[in-house]
Amino acid sequence: MLVLSRKEGERLVIGDNVIITVTRISGNRITLGIEAPRDVRVMRGELERHGSDSEKPAAKVNEKQASHRLPAS
Repeated sequence: MLVLSRKEGERLVIGDNVIITVTRISGNRITLGIEAPRDVRVMRGELERHGSDSEKPAAKVNEKQASHRLPAS
């Protein structure tokens, strides 16, 4: 396992198309922003252990809602 330290606002780049940004640090919690192609599956580790429950489709969000919630790159 590769272990890296990052400060708020710093990024990690994985491969050619996945970027992880530390967006907030508060006490013992961090908030991450993840930019990845739609075909790259991203999920929290605790959900991965639940097996078939994690296979349920995500809620549908239309393009207008998504652009309102996410900053443009």
